[in-house]
Amino acid sequence: MTEVRTVALLMAAGQGVRSGGGVPKQFRALGGKAMLAHAYAALKFHPAVHEVIVICGADQQAATRAVLGDGVRIITGGATRRESVRNGLEALHQEQADRVLIHDAARPFLPAAVIDRLLAALDTHEGAVPALPVADTLVRWDGALGDNVARHGLYRVQTPQAFMYDVILAAHRDWPDGEEATDDAQMVRLAGLEVTIVGGDPMLEKITHPQDFAAAEARLAAAMDVRVATGFDVHRLEAGEELWLGGVLIPHDKGLSGHSDADVALHAITDALLGTIADGDIGSHFPPSDPQWRGADSARFLIHAADLIARGGGAISFIDLTLICEAPKVGPHRDAIRARVANLLRLSLRQVSVKATTTERLGFTGRGEGIAAQAVATVRLPADLT
Repeated sequence: MTEVRTVALLMAAGQGVRSGGGVPKQFRALGGKAMLAHAYAALKFHPAVHEVIVICGADQQAATRAVLGDGVRIITGGATRRESVRNGLEALHQEQADRVLIHDAARPFLPAAVIDRLLAALDTHEGAVPALPVADTLVRWDGALGDNVARHGLYRVQTPQAFMYDVILAAHRDWPDGEEATDDAQMVRLAGLEVTIVGGDPMLEKITHPQDFAAAEARLAAAMDVRVATGFDVHRLEAGEELWLGGVLIPHDKGLSGHSDADVALHAITDALLGTIADGDIGSHFPPSDPQWRGADSARFLIHAADLIARGGGAISFIDLTLICEAPKVGPHRDAIRARVANLLRLSLRQVSVKATTTERLGFTGRGEGIAAQAVATVRLPADLT
């Protein structure tokens, strides 16, 4: 049987002028990383989502790659949201796409359970949207307080909205030029097809105004717990080996010896990250007995640990690394190591600390026989996973 393929379109082409902050809101920091990164990770690491495509403005592509990495697939948006969605749908026309999720980056906290409910609904419907029932009292206003409006049957619609691909593509192609739609679900409904509702989530509230960021930070803090874990690694120095520290090649007369590239810094950070989610250590994920890891770039280990955290809905807050050696001097390379670690983990420089010390010529590091590294990682994890 052919696997049903689900593609997510992440809408991030807005300018976000109402949110303040001097940059489009999708690039503003929220909980330690850009709002766009939260939404992207929720889609990318869901097991039923095969690909995520980001729709952004032509002048926003560099900023998008800076936040999400060079591997992200980007489609240039249009003048309106409807045109941006259409561009994304048309880009899939020559590819296999059975189901499409259309999500707004302005709703960064997307629970996996909502995606599950949406995709399950597509087994029996052409489209589905997450929604919450209206709880507030509604009244009419015409210069004075008017009659109450009955709340029964009223819902607040959220995203992502889910559709069978051929259905939503046809709805967009048949939509009259020059007319705007309230959302994609209305386009499908007005084409005569049924769109159902599944349970939404309060975490999916849209962020529009400056005060929304404060409320979102509070929601995030209430839903997340902080974990701190340490990692430690040692490798011996040998002639004829390259010296890699923190993903940076350091000129030296000796290098570190190990099954991979023996980067003690990245190994220590990797173990610290794995410790925050109680998921073993680097050896349990990448056994030194396995020949495929001989000479491997330790950046792969670090990214793997970071991905595990992201798949669980977590976020890395801070990395503190201490290198212990007599030589080489770490100071001249500190900034390069910080930048490399920050780049690998998609963090800002202020979220990575690199320090160095000696053992006053005591022990194996003091005798120049090896280098040790100690790392501390601080992450935030959803409270229901702790």
